[in-house]
Amino acid sequence: MNKGNQQSASFVSLTAVTIIAVLLITLKYSVLYVVAVLSAVWLIINYWNFLVRVWQTLPRDAILIKDYSIYFIKIRIWKLLGCNTYAKIFKRFVEKHPNKIAFKHEGSAWRYIEVEELSNQIANYFKEQGFKRGDVVALFMESCPEYVCIWLGLSKIGVVVALINNNLRADTLAHSIKVSNCSAVIIGKEQVNALVEIINTTTDDKLKDLFTKSAVYIKNYIDDTTSLTNTTSITNAINLDCELKEISKSAPVKDISEGSSKDQMLYIYTSGTTGMPKAAIMTQSRAIYMAMGAKHIAGITEHDVVYTPLPLYHTAGGILGVSSVLLGGSTCVIRSKFSASNYWTDCLKYECTVAQYIGEMCRYCLASPPSDADKSHQVRLILGNGLRPQIWTDFTTRFNIKQVAEFYGATEGNANMMNTTNKVGAVGFIPFIGEKFYPVTLIRVDPDTNEPIRGENNLCIKCKVGEPGLLVGKIRKTTENSFSGYVEKSASEKKIIKDVFSKGDKVFNSGDVLIRDEHNFYYFKDRTGDTFRWKGENVSTSEVEAAISNIVKLKDCLVYGVEVPNTEGKAGMVAIVDESNDLDLDKLSAGINKSLPAYARPLFLRVVKTPVSLTGTFKMKKNDVQNEGFDLTKVTEDPLYFNEGRKFVPLTQELRDSIVNGEKRL
Repeated sequence: MNKGNQQSASFVSLTAVTIIAVLLITLKYSVLYVVAVLSAVWLIINYWNFLVRVWQTLPRDAILIKDYSIYFIKIRIWKLLGCNTYAKIFKRFVEKHPNKIAFKHEGSAWRYIEVEELSNQIANYFKEQGFKRGDVVALFMESCPEYVCIWLGLSKIGVVVALINNNLRADTLAHSIKVSNCSAVIIGKEQVNALVEIINTTTDDKLKDLFTKSAVYIKNYIDDTTSLTNTTSITNAINLDCELKEISKSAPVKDISEGSSKDQMLYIYTSGTTGMPKAAIMTQSRAIYMAMGAKHIAGITEHDVVYTPLPLYHTAGGILGVSSVLLGGSTCVIRSKFSASNYWTDCLKYECTVAQYIGEMCRYCLASPPSDADKSHQVRLILGNGLRPQIWTDFTTRFNIKQVAEFYGATEGNANMMNTTNKVGAVGFIPFIGEKFYPVTLIRVDPDTNEPIRGENNLCIKCKVGEPGLLVGKIRKTTENSFSGYVEKSASEKKIIKDVFSKGDKVFNSGDVLIRDEHNFYYFKDRTGDTFRWKGENVSTSEVEAAISNIVKLKDCLVYGVEVPNTEGKAGMVAIVDESNDLDLDKLSAGINKSLPAYARPLFLRVVKTPVSLTGTFKMKKNDVQNEGFDLTKVTEDPLYFNEGRKFVPLTQELRDSIVNGEKRL
């Protein structure tokens, strides 16, 4: 037992002895005394380890409970004052410091009053056009301050805004617009060609009808003309900049006052690594609880300058990032497109004190050449998710980061948590005392089917410490941060598990496999479906990806399982992006053999020579390469290799045939 545990054990023992002594004096030899002594002894014997863990985590848990209580009380006070929407809360900060800088973007700076006035113009204009509460408008633009003003303004009149990934093209773009059921589309100048493409190629009557109406508004395109017919092939396109020139900057007070915390505010799409994106519903209250919780627990104040290079069409940048302004009174620096080489240079230039990240960004930054800005910036806190434990220490050391606020959460989910203790690899923790009030836990699932394993009375089984399990959060109607679902109702039903711990209850299925340690720290392991079985073992794709990424100097890589005839399970395959053509196959093979168990070593390798399709969170799309597998008739541009054990050899048709026919033992 280490020194900390010895001290904890001594404290618990001393406490127990003191209780018994007091009981001896006060109760003497009564029956109550005997019962009390036996109860104390029973408590110590049966809950010794638990009492020790509670004592060890008490300082950590006390801080979280304090921060959560302050945040919860603040939101309740706001509600009592009638501040239950983004527009109402932001108005208070505008009145407090109208000339403070709200957003910085490239060479521009936006004051609080300017954000308020543009959002009011958006609200007044679209109200004049006949848009009403409950209507939907799709927003298809790059990240910029106007992006925030547009959805904030539309929310003031109750219009829901569907935030479309500005990188989407063709069928995926058409799908995202269609499922939103929008009445209009607002696009930026950079997205004109992408929209023209689907207008000219779509066969969908619903989309054709939308695009033939005066329902496409272009922002930041041409400032000195009211017509766009000569500059774009979009029929009846409307220049939004020109339309707004004569519109009132006064707030639509009546519409704002009618706003409710239950109003739908945004549709935020899932990344779509395995299939088409789904539109998750973000209500006013959900966004407020999510953003304010992250702000208070991470310790972000009005005096902070927050750097947001994340896309604003996702929750991390579009809610957590910009809400530091809208709900917190801070200043936010927006970068339209992430750049690893400019990340710390920007932080230094804009005097940022807080910076956002996702795991892949950290890897790209770590792989970039060293610069003077690496340590000369003023960033005291980084906030995000996906910082892999394999690079955590290297990242914080190189860039002199004092605090990491790693969080776990899904846009549509209700099982959120945060790690503000600098615990390497942990995505968050739940205080022991808070388990009853925050019903988030892990349940056992079948690794092949991803279905919950049922036990007594056909109910689910909670995982033990150290046992991987599916993270679920109980759905409670009375909780404002509960599960709101997707626009497509069928997709919502698929994320709900019923009869989990009691008959009739429901939980949100996060789709993520996590592990909990004895101190209630949680660690991300994999996505369900991203784990495959080989040689009787479960292989975690994220763990293998992390190991291989380190071996190949942080190049992009994707691990997946492929079916091989005459074998059980799926064999591992890895696709590695090698644009610079410097992948060392011998070093890769040696590194894999050293760092991975035999069953987890990929048997097949695909070297991707050209940039691959990425999601908005910089993840490679799995379906594209998984469906092609190691079929030489489908993979014609990229070289394929087979892992002979000691080295990778070119996969010829003859070798592939011997593998498929079972002649080659795997």
